[in-house]
Parts: sequence; C-alpha cells; structure tokens
Amino acid sequence: MNTKVTIAGVEFKNPVMTASGTFGSGMEYSQFVDLNRLGAVVTKGVSNVPWEGNPTPRVAEVYGGMLNAIGLQNPGVDVMIERDLPFLAKYDTKVIINVCGKSVEDYIEAVERLNDTAVDMFEINVSCPNVKEGAIAFGQKADALFNITDKIKKASKKPIIMKLSPNVTDITEMAKAAEAAGSDAISLINTITGMKIDIERRKMVLANKTGGMSGPAIKPVAVRMVYQCANVVKIPIIGMGGIMTGEDAIEFIMAGASAVAVGAANFINPYATIDVVEGIERFMISHNIADINDIRGCVG
Repeated sequence: MNTKVTIAGVEFKNPVMTASGTFGSGMEYSQFVDLNRLGAVVTKGVSNVPWEGNPTPRVAEVYGGMLNAIGLQNPGVDVMIERDLPFLAKYDTKVIINVCGKSVEDYIEAVERLNDTAVDMFEINVSCPNVKEGAIAFGQKADALFNITDKIKKASKKPIIMKLSPNVTDITEMAKAAEAAGSDAISLINTITGMKIDIERRKMVLANKTGGMSGPAIKPVAVRMVYQCANVVKIPIIGMGGIMTGEDAIEFIMAGASAVAVGAANFINPYATIDVVEGIERFMISHNIADINDIRGCVG
C-alpha cells in the first residue's frame, strides 16, 4: 500500500499535513502525536518582524466549528529560526513554513531569511491585509495575487504554495492567477469570514467583530472549491477545511487534492492528524486501493 505523494518534487510519506495556525510548530502537540508519522508539519504563520495580533476576545465557538481573529500573532522569523526549526529537525517529516506579511516586501524579507534553512517548502498566506491596497487581502484580487506570487517565486529558493482565500467571487480565477505567476502548488481553503453576536450583551463576541470560520461546517464549501480548482489548474492542490476523519480526507483527494491539511480538529482532538492518517490507511485496505494517487480526482 503506497501512501506517498509528491508535490513540486518534494516527496511526502503520506498526504496528511497540519493546517497552519492550528498546530504551532508541533512542540505542544508532540506529546500527543508522533510527528514522524505525518506527511508534513505546516507551521503557524511567521512574519519578518514580531506581530502582536488582535485584541481579545479573539476566539469563539460556533455551530459546526469556530471563529478566530488571532491576527497572526507570532514572535517573528528570528524565533522561528532559533527555536522552532531546530526542534522540527529532530523528526522525519517535511517542514513547510507558512509566511505572512503586510506588504510584498515583508513577505520577501521573511522568505529570504528562511531560504537557507532546512525547510522543504513555503506556504504563502495571502489572506494578510495588503496595506497599500486599503487593507484588502492580497488573495482577493487576481492581479494582486499574481504580482505577489511572481515576486515571491523569484525570491524563493524553495517551492512555494499559495494559500487561497475562499472570500472571493470566483476561486478558479485566483487559482489560475497563482499558477500563471509560477506558484508550485496551491492550498485551499483558508477560513471563511464570519461573525457572532452575544444577544444578551448586544455586542459582538469577537473584539475584531469578524473572524475566520473553520471546522466541519465549511467542508462542503472547501470540497467544492478544491474540485473547481483541480479542473482548471495543473499544479498540485493541498485541500483543507473541516477535515475530521480519514473519510473526510479521502473526499478531498477524490475531488482532486494531492494532500490534505488538518486544522480545527486539532483543537478538540489532539490526536486528529494521526486519526486521519490511520483512517486513510483503513479506507485503502478495505477498498483494495494500492496507491493513494490512483483515486486523486476520480470523481467526474
């Protein structure tokens, strides 16, 4: 039984990764999860300088998932290099660094600082606010996405994955823009913008008013968008959005994803990533599937 997948020349032992922002850099979860069993650890977003994040409260439970408005709080690329990467080097798993920034220059600086480290790929979070575009996310305009992808690709020594926002009119236009600009792969979906109101206090639950919705409730949207993108681009896709089980992961792979990332599930089940790995293996055995790649994009 072969669970290995290859994305942009990088071979993963299985298609299961962590979703950025839900697993730290694996330190906290390593007491529950053998990181050696994962296809890859995708780190929390890192910027060229430390970010404080948004004011609290910034997390709220909702039907079928959660809202978060963390604001990509992180200690900056220096801490990633000095603390997190040496920790991850102890494990036999691929390492993908999620990079965020408020300008194209921010992204490029972070990528250049990480270029010569033992990192396998970069995942570029284009849901960050583009301050020069009036704080609209880079991933919400095809031309802005093309521009940032092109510049990061030229600056990077590693393959890049552009993480697409679902908060757009047509996700396929964004996928095509990323591919045309040279992205080696795409990942989707990032969170869907949502809101929760405390009707007793007559106030927004989140200090930021809106937050990113993740969890099982968004899975049908994510599967649809992965399927749509798989039918318009040739580059590999990493699918995510509400994956809780091996069966959920298989659904994304059948829609056209080469790999999957497990996110919100980690907050309610610290063993979720391993459960998904084992669930995929059980499905393959019970359905006599010799190679996971044989079922990728198998639906019409």
